[in-house]
Amino acid sequence: MENQWNTSLYDREHGFVAEYGRSLLEILAARRGETILDLGCGTGHLTAEIANKEAKVIGIDASGEMIGTARRNYPDLCFEVADARDFIVEEPVDAVFSNATLHWIVEPDRAIDRVYRALKPEGRFVAEFGGKGNVGSIVDAVKEILEKKGYSLAFPWYFPSIGEYAGRLEARGFEVMGARLFDRPTPLENGKEGLKNWLRMFANGWLSPLSIEERERVMEEVEIILKPKLFRGDGWSADYRRLQIIARREDREVS
Repeated sequence: MENQWNTSLYDREHGFVAEYGRSLLEILAARRGETILDLGCGTGHLTAEIANKEAKVIGIDASGEMIGTARRNYPDLCFEVADARDFIVEEPVDAVFSNATLHWIVEPDRAIDRVYRALKPEGRFVAEFGGKGNVGSIVDAVKEILEKKGYSLAFPWYFPSIGEYAGRLEARGFEVMGARLFDRPTPLENGKEGLKNWLRMFANGWLSPLSIEERERVMEEVEIILKPKLFRGDGWSADYRRLQIIARREDREVS
């Protein structure tokens, strides 16, 4: 099942998603007059920062809740509900920017093909998302509890290595200009409730086949497993690991 989004909670307690994306904007280096697609724009905060560079920007997201909030936040900007696997742009763009989105796409080649087709020749693709080992402790703990309880639930994320994702890009018409995989331990808001809130926000699609009561029990057992590792002082952290990609569309057809 797809993740469902509480956008007010997303902005209030998980603002680190957009905050960390600001460093990626520096790599994008949007220029006046460019047309840029923000793929997985969420509630629109980074889209607005791209627009502040006097670029024309289009924000798309598969979540109607996210797009509704983005339109309310920034009514003068263009936002559309569209899926990374099948979106179409009216005119090719100079760059595709994507922050904290592509790990949700478990059919990565479909998204890469759409990005390729959206770009002008030599257009750039700048993205950051969960890479190999992302939230590894959390994932392992949830899997352990689900297995112990006899549940077999579809894993909702795609966390590739540099080599795997770069290979996919090159096979589909991109030249990879840069790639890095790095740790980003991330403090979670709301003190002792931080890990549960993170699971409710980002793993609700994973756990949605369970009853509300069973989900709560799973989260409580996950907390017990992870407390020695991820709880310090009066709060939780998440063991984020990010993959950053800078690529350029080569002027050739995708096979």
